[in-house]
Amino acid sequence: MTPAVLARAILAVPACPLAAAAALGAWWALVGKPSEGVTARVVVGSLGLQLASALCALAAFLWGGGSALHVHSGRWFEAGAYGFEVTFLVDALSAPLVVLAALLTFVVAWFSVRYLHREPGFFRFFTLLAVFAAGAGLLFGGGSYDILFIGWELVGLTSALLIGFFHERRTPMRAALRAITTYRVCDIGLVVGAVFIHDVAHGAAYVEAFGPAPWPRGALHASAPEATLIVLCLLVAASGKSALLPVGTWLPRAVEGPTPSSALYYCALSVHAGAYLLLRSTPFLRASPFGAACVAVVGVGSAALASMIGRAQVDAKGAIAWASMTHVGLIVAEIGLGFPRVALVHLVAHALLRTWQMLRAPSWLHDELALRAAADGAPLPTGSAWRVLVPARALDALYRLAYDRFFFETAQQRYVAGPVLRLGRYLDRAERRWVEAVGAWHPPATPPDSARPSAMNTRVEEAQHEP
Repeated sequence: MTPAVLARAILAVPACPLAAAAALGAWWALVGKPSEGVTARVVVGSLGLQLASALCALAAFLWGGGSALHVHSGRWFEAGAYGFEVTFLVDALSAPLVVLAALLTFVVAWFSVRYLHREPGFFRFFTLLAVFAAGAGLLFGGGSYDILFIGWELVGLTSALLIGFFHERRTPMRAALRAITTYRVCDIGLVVGAVFIHDVAHGAAYVEAFGPAPWPRGALHASAPEATLIVLCLLVAASGKSALLPVGTWLPRAVEGPTPSSALYYCALSVHAGAYLLLRSTPFLRASPFGAACVAVVGVGSAALASMIGRAQVDAKGAIAWASMTHVGLIVAEIGLGFPRVALVHLVAHALLRTWQMLRAPSWLHDELALRAAADGAPLPTGSAWRVLVPARALDALYRLAYDRFFFETAQQRYVAGPVLRLGRYLDRAERRWVEAVGAWHPPATPPDSARPSAMNTRVEEAQHEP
């Protein structure tokens, strides 16, 4: 067996959980909702196979001496001269992230079997988890921007559905709508960027865009203005998925969903999808100093803002969410400054740490209460560096701003969401008035031909009435 043959195991990374989700859906449609035991065994078993396949792909990459391995599985469809190639790539970027995604998804699923026991949405949660695992495999293991986009959308869809998991409450549903709206708007950047990449590279495969050089090196056929335009489009998409400025305030509200999904999405994998997109597009950043500077500025600004707001949080999950946003901003800043390998190591370490913190958030609260009890009422030392660097009066003002999240949500509601909602209501009223006007107008009724008196019928009637 050669490394190229072993690398084909990456095809099973999205296929196994997708087959599990399809099997559960067929079972529910034909037989009825499966029991918790059946659901857990099917999903956890498929995720175990996914993890084994990811490890095989990583072994193939290491066995091949660290050279990129391309896996082609055919052509999905053709449209004129264009053919959608289903390709996967095992290289220094995708191999560790595919293993990371499979490992954390398996751990979270194993944890969720007991955590969600007797929960009415048990079947729904595990089905969405399987779909997410398939999307993450496509996102991190795909060999083109087209495959990445499919995984990107699957991850975003399941993210919004799991935020609103407790749909009987209003707050999770509003958080889910906020998240999916942010995704939909910012994903326009990925669509436009992919179109430009198609135009510049005459294809969306990474080998077509960057050549055969291993990541993060690559040879571009794009000019500096073209690379800048592509980087800015991808930065818009990354801002929505990775909760960067100025649209990142949806992330702390997203933890309204179950704790296991919050750990997987907003601490481990989904929140790093934007950083992965920028890492994969490193050659474009190198060709565009202005685009790289924009990425660095957005990353530093997001990290600074999230760090200050996180210090004013009073709940555990909110504090972890803002801390996650802080480090994602730092990762993006490292990418913009030209340290992609450092950013990759930071991403993996951060995903592992935040997942562990979110899963043990209840125990963390117990530990904090025990620590405060041991302090016997004495204040615990926190924020000493800020007290040294920032004057006391400015620190109080900064705390008030951080508590109000620097009024970002108020500004978005007033200047973005509010006008859009008012425009929608106006268009809705105009449409209703137009429909009512059309419905109220009736053209003159024309009798059918059978009801019209003919000349012959008239003469017959006249003859019948003659004496």
